[in-house]
Amino acid sequence: MRTENVQVRLVRVTDTAAFTGPSVRPSISPFVEPALLAAPTQAPAPVTEEVTASVTEEVTEVVSAEDRQFGWSNMFVHPDEDTRTDGGFRGERAVLAGYLRDQRLTLELKCAGLDAQALARRSVEPSNLSLLGLVRHLAGVEQYWFRQVMAGQEIRRHYRSEEDRAGEFTGAVADPAVVADAWATWRAEVAFAEQLVAETPDLDVTGDGGHDDEPMELREVLVHMIEEYARHNGHADFLRERIDGRVGQ
Repeated sequence: MRTENVQVRLVRVTDTAAFTGPSVRPSISPFVEPALLAAPTQAPAPVTEEVTASVTEEVTEVVSAEDRQFGWSNMFVHPDEDTRTDGGFRGERAVLAGYLRDQRLTLELKCAGLDAQALARRSVEPSNLSLLGLVRHLAGVEQYWFRQVMAGQEIRRHYRSEEDRAGEFTGAVADPAVVADAWATWRAEVAFAEQLVAETPDLDVTGDGGHDDEPMELREVLVHMIEEYARHNGHADFLRERIDGRVGQ
């Protein structure tokens, strides 16, 4: 972006004929002579005044992709290689399932390339959140909403108990076996959820045991899951940036 100082000629035309009614007078303007306001029943000729002004104009230069510095070095993937769709869905089911899929992929992206120590790091003190804890938590969220609420299965929640309701996070320790288990559990729950959504004939189908034990339609569960992932992917943004500086996307 560069700037240039240019001279421009401004022409203002005041059409006083618009104000010739018996009870209507124009507002006073520096470009209208006061004498013109004295006889509103007549139609004086328009008043034209030229003003020369100095204007600083922003000029956008077109730069080729080869010459432009994208700044992707501290991000995750070049846009051309991003597997997320960024919208473009058609139909309610495709929109909801598509945006949820993209949020799930974002979680994976935020965790990519980290070892167990980094994934378990609680990098935004004093919070007990970690990327590994988020994976474990969202595995439990998938399990609850799709297996228990929508499919009606009796479940034992992953990684939490009555004694430790925050076990998803407190148990997210820097152990490769814990990391492998978390990803395997999360992917199994995602696969179950995707199959359920694909095979359910109508988004009006309801499940029991939702918020306040009220029946919930599948469409509302999908909206809630998008909301859940969006919130925690925001957490993941900060967690990852504190670990190694990688940002965005």
